[in-house]
Amino acid sequence: MTEEGGKTQGMKVLGILDIHNTPCAREAILHGAAGSVAVGLLHFLATSRVKRSFDVGVAGFMITTLGSWFYCRYNNAKLRFQQRIIQEGLKNKVFYEGTDLDPTLKKTGDK
Repeated sequence: MTEEGGKTQGMKVLGILDIHNTPCAREAILHGAAGSVAVGLLHFLATSRVKRSFDVGVAGFMITTLGSWFYCRYNNAKLRFQQRIIQEGLKNKVFYEGTDLDPTLKKTGDK
């Protein structure tokens, strides 16, 4: 889909969640779909109850989707935090390089 400015518009789920632009959304929905099929099929093979297996599959979709979503978002937040720490460290290294405040220089007992 394209908009007037030539920008591409991603697919929206329920008209709310833009899968193309939201991190982890696509993977979470794919994991949820696979989880729902697996759980529903296993429940059907174990009990031979169609309606109950469908309900279990829907519950499996919700649980798997939310679990995958939160796991992915947590890892992304952790990665962004680590990247910010590294960027600040590199900025400080460049700023203090060659001065007396350079933390990489070995301190000698001469002073």
